[in-house]
Amino acid sequence: MYHTVFEKGLQVVKKIEETQQESIERAAALIADAFVKDHHFFVSGSGHSHTVSEEFYGRAGGLAFVIPILTTELTLTEHPTKSSYIERLPGYAAILGELYGIQQGDVILIASNSGRNAYPVELALYAKEHGASVIAITSLAHSKSCASRAACGKRLFELADVVIDNCGEIGDACLTVEGVESKMLPTSSMANAFIIGALSVLSAKHIHEAGKEVPVFESLNAQLKVNRNDEYYQTYTRLYTKE
Repeated sequence: MYHTVFEKGLQVVKKIEETQQESIERAAALIADAFVKDHHFFVSGSGHSHTVSEEFYGRAGGLAFVIPILTTELTLTEHPTKSSYIERLPGYAAILGELYGIQQGDVILIASNSGRNAYPVELALYAKEHGASVIAITSLAHSKSCASRAACGKRLFELADVVIDNCGEIGDACLTVEGVESKMLPTSSMANAFIIGALSVLSAKHIHEAGKEVPVFESLNAQLKVNRNDEYYQTYTRLYTKE
């Protein structure tokens, strides 16, 4: 069983490598182009999908210009199911879209395993209505198996400009364990981490090729000669209001 856990995880990552290259490269080009043209790149998700924002944001070795739409009620910090109720509320996404100032030329990446709830769907709609491009990270198998809970009747993958499939199973968990009724080993987190890494590296390559310096966070626990992180925070990630 020990080796099975790793085999299952590696199978998902390998499937992403083999099937999602075109989508990941398209998404990376969108992110890089937004930065080169002085637009913004936002990331959001709710429930456990909010960890995509955290993996992008303030990460050693990660792009410094990412702006997370990461409010407390979208996470699990206060109550394990609070975000599950919040993400079903109609109208909430538009409030955050307005507060963060999503506008023409921006890019937003929205992570949602099911892609069925009001928050990710309405955030995608808001972004597109305001001229921004939408990248989705979702489980196509899961999303296609269920109906939308959003008023428009759409799921996230039906609205995004680029869809990246995290290649997970319906319900996320993938491993049957003897004596346990429910499946275990959710794969979305490990899958998303690899997707984020690929997006970040490929975006950096595009930015460099466009002739711009690539701002990347460094570990504060390493022996740095110069700490650029604070400057990056002030320049890029604290832009929470419209210009």
